[in-house]
Amino acid sequence: MNFPFLGKRRGAPRVHDAEGIAGLLAECDLLRSQASREGVRLDDSVGSLERLDQILPRWRGDQEVLTWLGNDAGLYVGTVIVRSVPGARWQLRADGQPVVRLASGREFDVVASGHAWAEEGAPELSQLYAEVAEA
Repeated sequence: MNFPFLGKRRGAPRVHDAEGIAGLLAECDLLRSQASREGVRLDDSVGSLERLDQILPRWRGDQEVLTWLGNDAGLYVGTVIVRSVPGARWQLRADGQPVVRLASGREFDVVASGHAWAEEGAPELSQLYAEVAEA
């Protein structure tokens, strides 16, 4: 997943509105809708990741939903990390892929992890958060 509209303009350096990007990445409308149907409220907390991990994966039969849900799951876990792990922030790679970068410089491709969760259930989103929070 990349966001070419956030890319560099000709002759201008890449300048991003960090709060605006974080707000955009936090929307995760499909994931929030799926969770709501299952009675899970996504409040951008670590506890909500644990509740998401418990949802039955009814979406796995629909490839289009699976793809979008994987993106949303990755962006959601990234949002929880950025909001709760000191020094964590969103960063856009040169190709437009959003990743979470920790204060230590370690980078996490949360979108790839979201796709793995949506497709296979592993790694669990709460496990990914725990790994990042300990890093």
